[in-house]
Amino acid sequence: MPKYILSLDAGTTSSRAIIFDQKAKIKSISQIEFPQIFPKPGWVEHNPEDIWESQLKATKECIKKAGIKSEDLAAIGITNQRETAILWDRKSGKPVYNAIVWQDRRTSGICDNLKKEGWETVVKDKTGLVIDAYFSATKIKWILESDEKLMKRAEDGDILFGTVDTWLIWKMTNGKKHITDVTNASRTMLYDIRERKWDKHLLELLNIPEEILPEVKSSSDLYGVTEKEIFGSEIPISGILGDQQAALFGQLCLQKGMVKNTYGTGCFIVMNTGEKFVKSENGLLTTLAWEIDGKVNYALEGSVFIAGAVVQWLRDQLHIIKDSSEVEKLAGKVDDNGDVYFVPAFTGLGAPHWDQYARGALFGLTRGSNDSHIARAALESIAYQTYDVIQTMQQDVGHDILELRVDGGACSNNLLMQFQSELLQSEVIRPRNIETTAMGAAFAAGLAVQFWKDIHALKELWGVDKKFSPEFDFTEVKQKIHKWHKAVNRAKDWEETI
Repeated sequence: MPKYILSLDAGTTSSRAIIFDQKAKIKSISQIEFPQIFPKPGWVEHNPEDIWESQLKATKECIKKAGIKSEDLAAIGITNQRETAILWDRKSGKPVYNAIVWQDRRTSGICDNLKKEGWETVVKDKTGLVIDAYFSATKIKWILESDEKLMKRAEDGDILFGTVDTWLIWKMTNGKKHITDVTNASRTMLYDIRERKWDKHLLELLNIPEEILPEVKSSSDLYGVTEKEIFGSEIPISGILGDQQAALFGQLCLQKGMVKNTYGTGCFIVMNTGEKFVKSENGLLTTLAWEIDGKVNYALEGSVFIAGAVVQWLRDQLHIIKDSSEVEKLAGKVDDNGDVYFVPAFTGLGAPHWDQYARGALFGLTRGSNDSHIARAALESIAYQTYDVIQTMQQDVGHDILELRVDGGACSNNLLMQFQSELLQSEVIRPRNIETTAMGAAFAAGLAVQFWKDIHALKELWGVDKKFSPEFDFTEVKQKIHKWHKAVNRAKDWEETI
């Protein structure tokens, strides 16, 4: 019997492969970076062949590191950078243009025109998203309209579109499968997440032929097998989840009201809202969390632009630390922030403030303020921003969160996690295995092939490293939150008022 699950984690700057055993413990990891392409300011591209080659290399290396054969793999799960758009020729399999990455802003003008024409409400009601260059739809439109012949070929069914998961599956099955799952489809701005189908009205609006779109499947299903010559045997492909949904599933946030936060360069906060589509009144995104065994879960998602990046700023610009791991020790030299508040709005503020003209600012500095106070204020800013997004989620759903499950690099910072618990007045739980994104894809793949019997079996595999519970009086915490919001309000509109 096969003993392992292979998870492909197709990220924005690198391709990773992780092999898990039946107890969800990591057997081996491999990671290969690939080039970033910046043709113009605000443009971000990848060569789709680089994505494939790096993923292929990482996978083969991972299998070799584990000291196993491809026959020992029960299935493959895929998690991927979402929204990135790839178009390729159906016959040759060659990309017709570079992948336009989720970070790319070239289609902002198209989005502005759609907003001016009054399409925001329609798009929000159908897709759960705001009109933005972030999502795949306007990227597809831009590529097709960049060449008249390309549009004709697309209408004739000779061109295919896919997000990164679709592209990898096409390559692994040698063009036999052109599929995606509901989570990736829900991030295109073309998919009706209530009806769970491509929306003909939006396709017509954006002049995108339906013929190019992949078939949409559930997040855990037997989609097909890899071609034998690729890995040496036919391996079932049976799990697909966009990266943030994969982290939510990997954290086993299976109940309505459960929330995970990934503390990376920024923060991605996602709440499971159960089987209910919750339309945010506060600028959050509604998305599909997953579809498994015919059951659909929805989620609310909010993003913090600058989280771990503020620690990098302390290191690279202020030089008050030499390594990011030193920040906790420096911040821990003082008992509190010394009334210093740091609003890290280097690129504006995201949810729930949505102010692109805000800029980073330090408030409350006195002659007694030192590098430890600034380091502590920087860490606390990550927790405050997370608090603001979760408060907004609670308003949208009408109830408090059950708990916060955390992952990402910065979740190893105990000072930050404890402060997060104080702000939220709820438990913050850090799992033993913080590779939750890859684990979510592995779980989805394993369920489909009965590697794990059911979701109850998964719960036995998920273990806690540490729980953080609030210790301070909330009256004191409320005063801090008040001062944080005072600082945020003073950082707003900065660029616009110059």
